[in-house]
Amino acid sequence: MLVLSGITSTVTAQTSLHQQIDQLIAEGKPQFEQQAAPLTDDATFLRRVTLDLTGTIPTADEVRTFVADSSPDKRSQRIDQLLASPEHARRLQYLFDTMLMERRPGKYVKTAEWEEYLRQSFLENRPWDELVHEILTVDGTDKTTRPAARFLLDRELKSEVVTRDLGRIFLGRDLQCAQCHDHPNVNDYLQRHYHGLDAFLSRSYLFKDPKTKQASIGEKAEGQVSFTSVFTKEEGMTAPRVLDLPEIPDPADAQKAYKVKPAKNVRSVPVYSRRLQLADALTSQNNEAFQKNIVNRLWAMMMGQGLVEPLDMWHSDNPPTHPKIVSLLSKELARNQFNLRYVIRELALTQTYQRSSHVTAESEIPERSAYQMGLLKPLTPEQLAWSMMQATGVTSATLERLQTKQRKVDEKQKTKKADDPLWQEEALHDALKGNVAAFVRTFGIVGAQTTRFDASADQALFLLNGNTIQAWLAPSGNQLTARLKKLDQPTAIAEELYLSVFSRFPTETELKQVALFLEGDQKPSDQDLQQLIWAALSSDEFRFNH
Repeated sequence: MLVLSGITSTVTAQTSLHQQIDQLIAEGKPQFEQQAAPLTDDATFLRRVTLDLTGTIPTADEVRTFVADSSPDKRSQRIDQLLASPEHARRLQYLFDTMLMERRPGKYVKTAEWEEYLRQSFLENRPWDELVHEILTVDGTDKTTRPAARFLLDRELKSEVVTRDLGRIFLGRDLQCAQCHDHPNVNDYLQRHYHGLDAFLSRSYLFKDPKTKQASIGEKAEGQVSFTSVFTKEEGMTAPRVLDLPEIPDPADAQKAYKVKPAKNVRSVPVYSRRLQLADALTSQNNEAFQKNIVNRLWAMMMGQGLVEPLDMWHSDNPPTHPKIVSLLSKELARNQFNLRYVIRELALTQTYQRSSHVTAESEIPERSAYQMGLLKPLTPEQLAWSMMQATGVTSATLERLQTKQRKVDEKQKTKKADDPLWQEEALHDALKGNVAAFVRTFGIVGAQTTRFDASADQALFLLNGNTIQAWLAPSGNQLTARLKKLDQPTAIAEELYLSVFSRFPTETELKQVALFLEGDQKPSDQDLQQLIWAALSSDEFRFNH
């Protein structure tokens, strides 16, 4: 058994999980190694994995150090360092908030409380099934667990919304078109599948306390789910069930129906709760769809697209491109107690993940689903915001200011918070979260987790004329423009620029281009340097993880 950085693996065979994945990717392709792209260089790997695991680019100094390191296991060491960092928990907070709440505004649960709940869960590396179980069982009456109720409360327990999202987000199946009839285009999606999920929550309702005005979840003890096809007029009835798993009947021997009976302005609580059966049924080891859905979403996060695309359209006519990998990952996830960090680590260790996004001039570009080369991934709004602040020096300047202030407090209180990585991450986030919110408003896409990239005129104007970006380009303190001003040679300017923005050293051609742009200036003007930085930040290379 392997234990590393809070990650426990029960894989004891000589072939590790990441090696098995690589073998399955190459299976049946005799010329795979000759056709596949080589492993990417160290600088590109560092940028890729830092973005994927912590949501931002590395600093220029981190790139220099990593490239110069000759340790044979430096990539695996860096993966473990990133996974153990507080920034990784924040990255997953952003990712799963988008996946679970799809950028809904907070209505009954404050968004900040929900986000903190997620972050703390990922800091503790809570098992995915445990986290989902809590999200689907809390009723919002207990202050300590109330944030977890946001998934249901902020959907107001509306049947058509919650049922569809249970299928899409936790099972990878969009059953919306099976509400009124069997799906007309997907033979696998039946009306009883939709209403089987609906039956878990059909007795539940949104209760608003007349005194506190606080919303919570009430439930009745009776009510059956029946349905009629608008096409065939065929009638049906179902107890709660998950897809084709057995129905879950109500107990027949209940002595009384309610703990708290229904009454005016009273939240009723039944003795037997159908809603509480949902989490058990959804996260059951028998429900392979739950396991396969989350490994598909983690694969999309790391590799650039799901083994099933779209992520919520899993059916027999749209099977996984690599079913053996899905089966392997889902089984290993279950064996490792739904440890997401373990799966993410193994994906990052694969050669599949670490391949270059470029092929040689004489090679044909392979199909995306072959995973013979790295796929381009558009940066999320949060990644873009933090990466721009990292590149321009806003992050380091802000942290330095916060540490200076905190050290005075530490000196008085005999503490050492200023040097604590967790305090640093939390303090930075609180100081800069307004900037992140501005990027989410401009670049955020309302809706499901996606691997698509769509640019808009508003986004271009934000980058071109936005006051936020212009302020970051000001030559103040130790921000990037100010650092470049201190350098005399175009070569030194180009190197610092490329390391800071692109996380790599410039090529000879790029060195000449920067020198040509600055030609004739004994000392480059602030405007010249700001134009250079802005052009780099606005480039395709910066906007994508590659």
